Amino acid sequence: EVQLVESGGGLVQPGGSLRLSCAASGFAFRSYSMSWYRQAPGKERELVAAIDRFNSMTKYADSVKGRFTISRDNVKDTVYLQMNSLKAEDTAVYYCGRGGYYSAGDYWGQGTQVTVSS
Repeated sequence: EVQLVESGGGLVQPGGSLRLSCAASGFAFRSYSMSWYRQAPGKERELVAAIDRFNSMTKYADSVKGRFTISRDNVKDTVYLQMNSLKAEDTAVYYCGRGGYYSAGDYWGQGTQVTVSS
């Protein structure tokens, strides 16, 4: 059974930082690209960042370029999202996704809430 378990969300002030983690199990982690999506209230889920299975190529939504960094550890079967210079508009539920670099993700975790507010 594919499982993706996110952690690291919370409340942070504008300009602050958070690091999200996603622990994967139930599939050959290093054989898949991985991604982070987010969904804000009243909006559709959007791709935030993705990383290829070789940990060599990444892509980002224009809104987070230069502020967010996706990375992965193929030994720990974990993918990370380092979020810096957070803005109010980054407030959303963040989901870890299997896939997402070459094609749309096909499994998602339960999500972790990120709230940016003073």
